[in-house]
Amino acid sequence: MAAPDTITVVQLSRLIGTPDAPLILDVRTPEDRFTDARTLPASLPRDPRAVSVWAAQYAGQIVVAADRQGAKLSQGVAAWLRQAGARAEYLEGGFDAWAQADGLLIRPNHIPARDPQGRTVWVTRARPKIDRIACPWLIRRFIDPNAIFLFVALPEVAGVAERFVATPFDLEGVFWSHRGANCTFDVMLEEFGLSSPALARLATIVRGADTDRLDIAPEAAGLLAASLGLSRMYRDDIAQLDAAMGLYDAFYRWARDAVSETHTWPAGARI
Repeated sequence: MAAPDTITVVQLSRLIGTPDAPLILDVRTPEDRFTDARTLPASLPRDPRAVSVWAAQYAGQIVVAADRQGAKLSQGVAAWLRQAGARAEYLEGGFDAWAQADGLLIRPNHIPARDPQGRTVWVTRARPKIDRIACPWLIRRFIDPNAIFLFVALPEVAGVAERFVATPFDLEGVFWSHRGANCTFDVMLEEFGLSSPALARLATIVRGADTDRLDIAPEAAGLLAASLGLSRMYRDDIAQLDAAMGLYDAFYRWARDAVSETHTWPAGARI
């Protein structure tokens, strides 16, 4: 049985990708990161030696500390965080246990540099519909929970990207964009190394809705309809993104947990 200040690999894996996921702090040593540069989903690297300096900024938050094996670094960081007012646990068995259980791991090669507040910053064209909402959902749930998204007029995307050190996505001629039959959501899954049956299922739905191939997944038409409805409901793109996060959360939980479930209505005997 896990200690009160411990979270197991199984428990954490059920939270990853959901709105209830804790903030994960990667407190491995530089040597351990060099040995395996992959990271847990949506985790932030922090120097455990400076925990007394930065612990207070996580007061009131739910946090999981992960080192290589769930030993002194993560347990000490979690203890510091708790005394600073966070609800903190450490990952039992650490990074090694997560990797051995085939937990989702992120390839960091293409994660953009973070701004002074530790956030990745992205920019795309205004008035999003499918891909430009699906990709921010993926980034916030699996890459960077604090990511910033800038929606601007198409002619200004390149200039905004340069001036504000933002990474452009879902437009022609940039790294994060459609490739062949795949949409930008597919490309992000591939480049970040995110591979799971649920995400693959969701990717097919997004691709179908985004490329007008509604035949490849029955749910694609529903996603398209809901997305177009949201685009009419909100003039502000950030408000639309905030509203749509729950839509993609629902599709992801269906893809992960409920694909075999059907809705029936037992009418019973007529009187």
